[in-house]
Parts: sequence; C-alpha cells; structure tokens
Amino acid sequence: MKIYRRYLARELAGAILLVLLAFLALFAFFDLLGEIKSVGQGGYQLHHALGFVLLRAPGRAYELMPIAVLIGTLYALSVLARHSELTVLRASGLSTAALLGGLFQVAGLFALATYLIGEFVAPPAERAAYQMRLKEKGRMVGQDLRSGLWVKDERSFINVRVVLPDARLRGIRIYEFDEMARLRAITEAAEGKHVLPDSWRLTEVVQTVLLAERVEVRKMPEMLWRSALSPDILAVLMVSPDRMSLRHLSAYTKHLADNHQKTNRYDIAFWKKVVYPLAALVMVALALPFGGAHYRADRVSIKIFAGVMTGILFYMLNGLFANLGAINSWSPLLSAVTPSVLFMLTAVVMIWWVEKR
Repeated sequence: MKIYRRYLARELAGAILLVLLAFLALFAFFDLLGEIKSVGQGGYQLHHALGFVLLRAPGRAYELMPIAVLIGTLYALSVLARHSELTVLRASGLSTAALLGGLFQVAGLFALATYLIGEFVAPPAERAAYQMRLKEKGRMVGQDLRSGLWVKDERSFINVRVVLPDARLRGIRIYEFDEMARLRAITEAAEGKHVLPDSWRLTEVVQTVLLAERVEVRKMPEMLWRSALSPDILAVLMVSPDRMSLRHLSAYTKHLADNHQKTNRYDIAFWKKVVYPLAALVMVALALPFGGAHYRADRVSIKIFAGVMTGILFYMLNGLFANLGAINSWSPLLSAVTPSVLFMLTAVVMIWWVEKR
C-alpha cells in the first residue's frame, strides 16, 4: 500500500505542478503584455516590467492553485484509468474511500503550500512589486478621494494627501475632537515618518488649537505624534483585502472595530483566506468521479472539460458569495465556507452516483 501511495502521489504531484507552471507562464505572458505599455514612463524599463511580473507570480500561484490541483488530478487519474492502473488497484482491494484518502494526502500538501504562499510570500512580494513600479515611474500612491486618504483613529480624523512607497506621508491633517465631539485642534504637517513602536515624526508642523475664548496657532519644525496608525495599516489600505495576509487582515479589522467602523468586508476576506487553502481538498474530491472511471478516449476529453468548468464555476462562486456577503451583511464565516461546502457535497453525491453505476 505504501508503494501505491508513493506512486499515486508522484503522478498527481507531477501533473499538478506541470499544470500550475503552465498557468503561471500563461498569466505571466499576459501580465507582461499589460506592462509593456508602461515601459518608458519615468525610469520604468523592460527589466522593471519583468521584475514586476516575477514578483506577482506568488500571488498568481495562490489564486491558481485550486484550479491547478483540479486539472492536474483530472489528468493524472485519466491517464491511470486509461492504462487500467486504477482498475488493477481496485481489483487488488483498493476501495474508493482509500483512494480518496490517498488523494487527500497529496491535496493536503498543496493546501499547506497555498496557505504558506498566501500568508508569507504573496503579500510582501505583491507590495514590493507595486512599490517598485511606483518608484521607477516616479509616481506616488494616489487615493480614490480627491482629498486623499482618510482614517479614523479614536477621536481623531486623519487626512493624508499622499502616501509614498516607503510609507512616508505627505500633506497630513489631523482633526482632533473632544469627548463631546467638538473640534479641539487641527494639526497640519508637510511630511511624516514612522518611528517605532507607535509614533510619527512630523515636520513643518502648524497646529491650530481651539481654546474656550481664543484660537492659538503654534508653529514647530518637528513634532512627535503618537497614533495607532501604522505603515502596516496604510499598506493594507492600498491593496485588496484578498491580497492581505491573515495577520494584516486581523490587525486592520481590529483597528476598524475599535473605531466603530464596518468590518464585514474584511471579516469575509479573513475567513475566505482561512478556508481557501482547503479548496484543494474539494478539487480532488470533484476530480475523482470525473477522472477515476475508465472511459473511451473520445469521452475522456469531455469529462476533463466538464471537470474544468466545474472548477471555474467554484472559483466564480467563491468571489460571488464574498461580494454578496459584504453587500447583504451576511455572516462572514457562512459567506466564506458556503461554496466549499456546496461543492464538497456535490462531489460526495457524484462519487456515490458513479459507485452505484
């Protein structure tokens, strides 16, 4: 049994890695085509575009891993079935549950790889890619609002006109309110640089303090400002929640909750990141009824195509439920796990139907 498990694992892992590399090469080609139009802007050259594409590759691998697991497993099982190797294993006493258990062992390794890439490799690599592109183009990080970035920190509202790629801030305004929601002071600074552990060094500071009977204006060349706002929080504000690590998502969600702001979108993204690696297990369960049976050569391609379309449908529903959950304020955990649960149940029903036949 150990021999068959090693053989099965080798065939599956080889097929999955081959499919993943093919997908990465394809998406890297399209990403490079998209970057070519930016070559020549500022100091952005072809080697910078290549570096940008390579730095985005871990994020692509994270997104494509479940689909690669599905297609690779379908291909490997179809080859084994066509060569009657699965038939020999079944005739030797291998049950469907035992075969599924072997598939789950291989899928578990890819699920672990998905988690590690999504948590520790893809987020910093993607951030480095965009920072490099911004730096070489000579641009700064812009925000959706014309007035810049707005953040609430306890009883203060912070407006930042520009966030530089190295997390320095320019054009800072801090509106401080008292416990009665009355404006107490306005602090303006030309630039801010983070100082560990929880402060910012502001330069060219003009502070307007509203006292009971007068307004006092103070000018300072430099000022140390303590705030819960950190470069990590600023970084996650500039990327999609799906691209954040669990640590950053947790920290930013806590920051929003402490300031009585909505966290549903980020809660869904958090649970989606937790559940997403387990999609590899769902994919091999879906692949078994499609690729595990012995079909004529002309029907194998149809079964593989049907399995691939099922995987794409899973990927689309995963995003759909996340968006619907954010719009309709559904339970974050329910929004994240529903597609996986539905498709796992579908896989169980399909396996039962194939076995019954």
